[in-house]
Amino acid sequence: MNPIRLLPAFLSVGSWTMLSRVLGLVRDVLMAAILGTGPVAQAFLIAFTLPNMCRRFFGEGAFNLAFVPMFAKRVQTGEDPRGFAEDAFSGLGSVLIAFSILGHLVMPWLVYAMASGFAGDERFDLAVIYGRIAFPYILFISLTALLSGVLNSLGRFAVAAAAPVLMNLIMIAFLIIGARGNLDVGLWQSWSVPIAGIAQLWLCWWACDRAGMRIRPRLPRLTPELRRLAVVATPAVLAGGVVQINLLVGRQVGSFFDGAVAWLSYADRLYQLPLGVVGAAISVVLLPDLSRRLHAGDTQGGQDALNRGAEFTLALTLPAAVALVTIPGPLVSVLFERGAFGPADTAATAVAVAIYGAGLPAFVMQKVLSPLYYAREDTRSPFRFAVHAMIVNVVVALGLAPVLGFEAAALGTTVAGWTMFWQLWRGTRKMDGSARADARLRRSAPRIIVASLVMGAVLVVVAHLTRDWLATDLVRYPALALLVAVGMVTYALGILATGAMSLSDLRGAMRRGGAKPATPASGSPEPPAGPDGGAG
Repeated sequence: MNPIRLLPAFLSVGSWTMLSRVLGLVRDVLMAAILGTGPVAQAFLIAFTLPNMCRRFFGEGAFNLAFVPMFAKRVQTGEDPRGFAEDAFSGLGSVLIAFSILGHLVMPWLVYAMASGFAGDERFDLAVIYGRIAFPYILFISLTALLSGVLNSLGRFAVAAAAPVLMNLIMIAFLIIGARGNLDVGLWQSWSVPIAGIAQLWLCWWACDRAGMRIRPRLPRLTPELRRLAVVATPAVLAGGVVQINLLVGRQVGSFFDGAVAWLSYADRLYQLPLGVVGAAISVVLLPDLSRRLHAGDTQGGQDALNRGAEFTLALTLPAAVALVTIPGPLVSVLFERGAFGPADTAATAVAVAIYGAGLPAFVMQKVLSPLYYAREDTRSPFRFAVHAMIVNVVVALGLAPVLGFEAAALGTTVAGWTMFWQLWRGTRKMDGSARADARLRRSAPRIIVASLVMGAVLVVVAHLTRDWLATDLVRYPALALLVAVGMVTYALGILATGAMSLSDLRGAMRRGGAKPATPASGSPEPPAGPDGGAG
């Protein structure tokens, strides 16, 4: 088995994820223009949140965190990885079919649990209707996540990362057709969700087949391997449940303020752009890589992979966080303010963007540190940390809501994010050398911070100078592009001037893709070249 080349794999996943997030932003911009922050928009956002919340129990959030290390080890040693994947696929599928039926039956209670502030008005009934249509998405996307874990463990990241692009294209198409045909846009958007899930599942199943890992459903059976998977996955599922309680608290707080569910959702879209591109990409790549290296006893290789992942994550995340905090108004007004989305919506959404932006580095670094635990099949520690972070979120969000209003929901999420990061970092001190920061990371991290802060100061000045352009319809897009370009150039010059990174660092990382790879176990299968160009 060829080693995973960290940076090229990260760039592959990041590029596709960037395209997906941009298309998701386009989808939300269109929805904001067509539906604004009214009842239909709020009802659909709650309905869409329900299967997305639940998929993190069964899909990429919990089940997959336990599945990927176990599958990657079987790939490394040749212990029938395909049979294990088929058993997991069939077992997960049977559970999800039953769960989908149950969700359809109890949908009114699910909506109430998510947004009790909707009770008694039209938003509640709409959310129940939309939720029943969209909820089967959990079956398709969770099985897609499992197949994505198979592909990632084989070193094939492109197709799995491209699947969400297909989803957003389908949802955009349904949104446009519904609006132009004077149809019920809420219903059309709801039906686009399960259809997009089916399309993503087919794409990843086809890619596994092309990669020589043909997954066929079978009658579910409780094998010893699945029992072990269930034991390892249970704390991760519980941790995923705790994380979703954080989201639930935010939506509950928002549901008591008219328009706040939409404001928080649109703000979430902006900070999820860098979080999804950087955080999700590095987590997807690091988990199978660390699992392989730790299984082979390659401590030095694991440390180098972790530190280079952390270094590039900070280099991409910190400037994005500073931008979200310093210029949220121009970002929201240019991207969203049109049609049914007015200046009051811009002002409220911008506040939430700035608060989320302050937590962005913590959210992303969680993605870097979590694989250290899951690669060791330690799912208990993240669960314990998540419980502590949840308590912090509940206290901040509910306690400050009467004082701050809907902004308390965003603040609770950010404070909880930093709490979770601090616990994950503190927990790594008990690990071996693979979890230690090396000299290069300790040197580059403070310099990246300095370059980001300088960029933020420049952005504030340029945004003030171009405020009239940013408010003028004909030139606001070029003005925002100029603002972003100035920020990028300033940051790049700051990185070079402080010596945080050099061009030789980037060239070396592209060539190496991490430390010297561990020698694979004898008899490990070498997968054939797949649609994304090979195993490495």
